[in-house]
Amino acid sequence: MKFLDEAKVWVKAGDGGDGVIAFRREKYIEFGGPDGGNGGRGGDVVIEAVDGLNTLIDYRYAQHFKARKGGNGAGQDRSGAGSEDVVLKVPIGTQILAEDKETLLADLDTPGARVVIARGGDGGHGNAHYKTSTNRAPRRADKGWPGEEKWLWLRLKLIADAGLVGLPNAGKSTFLAAVSAARPKIADYPFTTLHPQLGVVRLNASEEFVLADIPGLIEGAHEGAGLGDRFLGHVERCAVLLHLVDGSQPDPAGAWRTVREELEGYGNGLADKPELVALNKLDAMTPQARSSRLKALERAVGRPVLLLSGATREGVPEALRALADVIAEKRAADKEKA
Repeated sequence: MKFLDEAKVWVKAGDGGDGVIAFRREKYIEFGGPDGGNGGRGGDVVIEAVDGLNTLIDYRYAQHFKARKGGNGAGQDRSGAGSEDVVLKVPIGTQILAEDKETLLADLDTPGARVVIARGGDGGHGNAHYKTSTNRAPRRADKGWPGEEKWLWLRLKLIADAGLVGLPNAGKSTFLAAVSAARPKIADYPFTTLHPQLGVVRLNASEEFVLADIPGLIEGAHEGAGLGDRFLGHVERCAVLLHLVDGSQPDPAGAWRTVREELEGYGNGLADKPELVALNKLDAMTPQARSSRLKALERAVGRPVLLLSGATREGVPEALRALADVIAEKRAADKEKA
């Protein structure tokens, strides 16, 4: 299935049904009277977050969604039927934006979350509604009110506890494959990862978390270079970032600074998230290179750096434990706020 994390759709709620003008014509009712019923309400357009979806591909070709009009009223005080709602099912983590692509209308970040994004129109009144003591035979009925219509942007931000960031070929896909059942594409050239990947990491029977791998960043990504920074939205919800630095290249400190600058350029609080930095690909370094590059990276970062190899799993359990501890703290803090 193709990964699609952004789609534009047009939605139109149903118009309300029309009220009618009608009069009673019964043999034993001497003067009769108005009995035109009201119109029914038009259907709403509802967007709901459901389990089992991880892409917006359903909205790639079907982009127009319209609810039915409410039924018209009828004689004998019969109201028109209300129309059913149209429900658009989206992955958990989908944001709904206005046509300007900036105004956030809703953030469906929990299973079952739903929002009425376009309200159906109310039905019009029939002439029975306007009967009064001084107006015994009104000849007025109203049209139904129009339903709302609008263009919307759907933007998916994957729900993950931890996110992998780094330059292309930093070993993110290898790490994800080593710690989860995910099977991302792995090759010895840049940008092998073209779409975000998710994997579930199980430390033991009671501890697990979701890890997200996004395409590598290069200098100028926040200005559109390479694959740009559009996929950084998928790690905005993460509790912690694992920043992998390729230890087989001569300037790990420079690689770390490049990615940090892109995170700061992107904004949205990414640069302020807890970050664990790991010097990756230990299997490709000599002991002397390992020592010198680790010291250089720690001087740049200003705190201890993890050492690991996704290929041989050296240092991987320690990195996972460090991630799990930060995630547990975040979950505990969120529970206290709730």
